[in-house]
Amino acid sequence: MQQSKRRTAPASFLTALALAAACWTAVPALAQGGARASDFIVAVVNSEPITNLEVQRRTVRVAQQLRQQGGRMPTQAELSRQVLESLVIERAQLQQAREMGLKVDEAAINLAEQNVARQNQIDVAELRRRIALDGMTSTQFRNDLRDQILMSRLRDRELDSRVRVSDAEVEQYLREQTDVAPAAPTEINLAQVLVAVPENATPQQVAERLARAQDVEKRARAGEDFAALARSFSDGTDAAAGGEMGLRSPDRYPELFLQATAQLAAGGITAPVRSGAGFHILKVIDKRQGGVLQSITQQHARHILLRLDAQQTEANARERLATMRRRIEAGQADFAALAQASSQDGSAAQGGDLGWSNPGQFVPEFEEVLDALRPGEISEPIVSRFGVHLIQLLERRQYQLNPREQREVARNMVRERKMDEAYRSWLQELRGRAYVELRQAPQ
Repeated sequence: MQQSKRRTAPASFLTALALAAACWTAVPALAQGGARASDFIVAVVNSEPITNLEVQRRTVRVAQQLRQQGGRMPTQAELSRQVLESLVIERAQLQQAREMGLKVDEAAINLAEQNVARQNQIDVAELRRRIALDGMTSTQFRNDLRDQILMSRLRDRELDSRVRVSDAEVEQYLREQTDVAPAAPTEINLAQVLVAVPENATPQQVAERLARAQDVEKRARAGEDFAALARSFSDGTDAAAGGEMGLRSPDRYPELFLQATAQLAAGGITAPVRSGAGFHILKVIDKRQGGVLQSITQQHARHILLRLDAQQTEANARERLATMRRRIEAGQADFAALAQASSQDGSAAQGGDLGWSNPGQFVPEFEEVLDALRPGEISEPIVSRFGVHLIQLLERRQYQLNPREQREVARNMVRERKMDEAYRSWLQELRGRAYVELRQAPQ
């Protein structure tokens, strides 16, 4: 398994808009049952047009994301203007990527499509069916994925050479963190179950949704796995990830969420919190105070990997691993023995044992599944860029970092901060170099 470099996305609203539109999630189709937006050119970026329909399609999806996160909803005109600006910047990035000769092969798009399907807990065929219901063809969707991969590769190439972290900067960061008052958390990780309430809902509908939310709260407080409840009952786009929204600074959460969780420690669960999207049941996964990370959660896992080629299709690999999983769980086979006999990975000789791993060590599609497992549990077959895996989590532990490891954590945090700054500066430079003609306001 290879390591994955993870980066925290810049916190600007325009970046959030771009990320919200980067991959498909199950949202209502554009203007179903209503008047279709008229189409015309609203802007030109270096002779390439952006149409009103493009802006409106993106606006629908971004508005859905904002409602589900419980954030403040801008006016329609303000949101359309911000979405248009994000499309301008996106178009400028794609043009530069093409000028630099960057390309994305079909295998990378196939993997991205599989990941979107997995995140929505459906297969690719069902994903394409739902995309068609949203009024988008499979070709359009795959072109969108191609664009997102292309922009990601462009950003990596442009920013890696711009960011260097010196020993002096690490020392300065460590001194700053020592002086931080521990009164308020510097980073929070929340998970949610969203019970959506339709717009213009009747009092009876609101009461029904509240009762459903209260039932989820009761079950969570009784000890049921919160991630499983989110996957089963949440209407949020983060449901497939167990409702987890990720470790981030407080200013990147809605004020409503911060107020509801202010007095809760890690593990705390809120009563249903009402927003414009519906009722949110929130769980505090982690709160980190000022200072350098002292410990991390390590995971000990093993896996069986089947690589894909002309002789072994994804469907065949999935079926083989599903059969292995059934045999292991029935007590008819041993995981380590099957790994030694079948796994096409360097860990096969060790029975698929991957040893103790740190957060971010594995590629995201592998680690997301591993994070959701309970000790002893075996995953369903999952697809990564390496092939199809069967994963078993053996155990978890808290690991105390030594001074050298703490310095490395500090170096990574300084790098993340500088990457955010470099990314914003780079986008401003790119936007400044582009010829942009704004024609009509989106409608």
